[in-house]
Amino acid sequence: MRKPVIAGNWKMNKTPAEAKRLAEALIPLVKNACCEVVLCVPATDFLAVGEAIRGSQIKLGAQNVHYAESGAFTGELSASMLKECGVLYAIIGHSERRQFFGETDAVVNLRVKSAAAAGLIPILCVGETRQEREAGYTDALIEYQTLIGLTGLTEQEVREAVIAYEPVWAIGTGLVATDEQANASIGVIRAALARRYGEAVSQAVRIQYGGSMNPGNAAGLMAQPEIDGGLIGGASLKAEDFASIVKVCGV
Repeated sequence: MRKPVIAGNWKMNKTPAEAKRLAEALIPLVKNACCEVVLCVPATDFLAVGEAIRGSQIKLGAQNVHYAESGAFTGELSASMLKECGVLYAIIGHSERRQFFGETDAVVNLRVKSAAAAGLIPILCVGETRQEREAGYTDALIEYQTLIGLTGLTEQEVREAVIAYEPVWAIGTGLVATDEQANASIGVIRAALARRYGEAVSQAVRIQYGGSMNPGNAAGLMAQPEIDGGLIGGASLKAEDFASIVKVCGV
């Protein structure tokens, strides 16, 4: 059985004081969760959130990681820096990083390899735009993004990685893929993994849905057999909403 992962992507929200309050409010609400609970917070919040969740079952995540160990990369953070801050998960290749900061599939792969080599768990994001879906490229695109993103990882590193299928047209728009659309696309990703790495590895990898998952639609999405959790944006910024999604996995 794959253990679901519900990860909150706070994006560029919450000062350290606000982050501490949110994390503290969330802890009692998810203390009996049957899934992995992760908070991917801004780097400025690592200390505050890390201290708040110490001793709880919530794990700390970052929203990116650089591929170099050190060097002249202003504004970036290496995997070893994140590890020393208590980070366990790192979102990589989010559509906002690809769209606004020009991250290519090749750069995403370098970041994934760096994270995995350091013992972080990458959350590799893949997904299509509305134009790409309407043109019939969804399956080919998400298969390509997935396999390129994981290139160079060992079989064990692939098993431990998390993939987040995020249709770009559903991120922050209020639009959501239907339960069946999300399940079918995640099935395409799992089938691609099976062809590349074998059925056992494919069945071990956890694949989330991301894209306006909220308390109202989480149960339907999570009931789908291929979906192993969610990468949650706006709904992760309210403790009650995020906890409601977590509780869909059971308590």
